[in-house]
Amino acid sequence: MVGHSVIDSCEGKSGKHSIGIIGGSGLDDPDILEERSEKYVDTPYGKPSDALIVGKIKNVECVLLARHGRQHTIMPTNVNYQANIWALREEGCTHLLVTTACGSLREEIQPGDIVIIDQFIDSTGALPQRGAKVEDAEVCATVPGGQQPVTGTTKRAQTLYDGRPTSPPGVCHIPMAEPFCSRTREVLLEVARSLGVKCHTRGTMLTIEGPRFSSRAESLMFRQWGADVINMTTVPEVVLAKEAGLCYASIAMATDYDCWKEHEEAVCVDNVLKTMKENANKASSILLTAIPQICQMDWCQTIKALKATAQSSVMLPKH
Repeated sequence: MVGHSVIDSCEGKSGKHSIGIIGGSGLDDPDILEERSEKYVDTPYGKPSDALIVGKIKNVECVLLARHGRQHTIMPTNVNYQANIWALREEGCTHLLVTTACGSLREEIQPGDIVIIDQFIDSTGALPQRGAKVEDAEVCATVPGGQQPVTGTTKRAQTLYDGRPTSPPGVCHIPMAEPFCSRTREVLLEVARSLGVKCHTRGTMLTIEGPRFSSRAESLMFRQWGADVINMTTVPEVVLAKEAGLCYASIAMATDYDCWKEHEEAVCVDNVLKTMKENANKASSILLTAIPQICQMDWCQTIKALKATAQSSVMLPKH
């Protein structure tokens, strides 16, 4: 049986479309919003990373959320991605524009460059196992039909349909051939070009578990896999956004060359922060210019198609 989805139970309380912004490390400045206020919410998955900052960008309603919390106290593994996506969808967001710092795995992607990523590789190690013993944050759901409970060694929840009583029922097999919204990506690319920001038109993001950085052997292997940039947060965020039927696009800022490149200093926190501080205005400028343009466009068919995909991907047990 196919039918019910998160779309049915999460249509947006405000009844209005707005733009959700998830700010990554050093890229979550609330000052980009006018008339802003804080809103603390709860979700079926717990609390989001921080308060939702509700405000406007050039008269467009926006909701900003700091992915790691405003004090950067939440490491990538512990980000409540489910709650973040659910909360923004509940606020009526139809689009999610996210920023992320990343390491470059390609010579041509230099520190300070922007990449509008179009693909991902999941290397978070999120491999569910039936009957596994889980010490931390165990997810244990009774499968419809009376089968044995399923426990997961997954460090990050990879779906909104996780079998909990408060979650939407069913199993969601969401297609991920095209993870990011192509129309939203095109807007970001056009804006970057108009602003004269050096921007790479596509790129494959490899997401690792973290919080440590890669070994040199890993970094070289990731290059062989075909990854272009590397971070710790794109997965599962992009997957959950797709399940929620949202137009999701990511502005990735390269801060370093990870550690694959000879005669180049390996990635470290100090250099990452320094590069972000010097180049954060690029991501902010793209957001501030793109958001009004997005709201002048007709997104009805795009949103309808995303919702239809999300709804048709859910399988329910037969009764």
